[in-house]
Amino acid sequence: MIARRSPDEIEAIRAACQIVSRVHGALAERIAPGVSTAILDELAEETIRSHGADPAFKGYHGFPASICASVNDEAVHGFPRPDPLQEGDVLCVDVGVRLNGWFGDGAFTLAVGELAADVERLLRATQQALDAGVRAAVADKHLSDISHAVETIANEAEVTVIQEYGGHGIGRELHEEPHIPNHGAPGRGPRLQVGQVIAIEPIFSLGAPEVVVDEDGWTTRTKDGSAAAHFEHTVAITKEGPRMLTEPRTATIAAAG
Repeated sequence: MIARRSPDEIEAIRAACQIVSRVHGALAERIAPGVSTAILDELAEETIRSHGADPAFKGYHGFPASICASVNDEAVHGFPRPDPLQEGDVLCVDVGVRLNGWFGDGAFTLAVGELAADVERLLRATQQALDAGVRAAVADKHLSDISHAVETIANEAEVTVIQEYGGHGIGRELHEEPHIPNHGAPGRGPRLQVGQVIAIEPIFSLGAPEVVVDEDGWTTRTKDGSAAAHFEHTVAITKEGPRMLTEPRTATIAAAG
């Protein structure tokens, strides 16, 4: 069953999401060659706690850090490390926040310096797929309409959907029903309803879809070593359309179709 939230509950989730946005902004300003993801993790935790919240990821099923920091071929769940970032790296930062018992979740991918053209295409396509998925998150549409919108962008850009991972419901728990694949035919699954809150998160690569998990049990990378990208917004389904709660200035955006 997909939970439906009251307007006050959505505002409580939004408050957590706004801290996610502030962390994103603080980290984006620091990401550069020579900076380690361990330093970024420290900054993220400091920022989260300074707003009276807790890092949602730290301790979650044993995860050791406040952010997921996935570099280059690491698709998701990368550990922050002391190694400095290098010119040309691709860094995905995923941030979760718990505030007053409510969760927010969001991710972005940035270039560290200059990127090759194909990697730029990957990042652009993944961001566009997130935007398309959000536009499809409309009351009375089917859940798989989001999946189809995301996959369509991947196909058009000739990048690959990493199918093992996808979006999810969010609210009182970090991960709730439903699971939202990043691929599939439209018009399937439950219909979206006003009050539902979901995290939409396309995860693409330049190569094959297969992934492997490192010995740490978390870091998931592309099997063929190709670059990966990951973007995510927490979104509320409203009468007016999809509302992005992880935007600094939360707005209702035009719906697809």
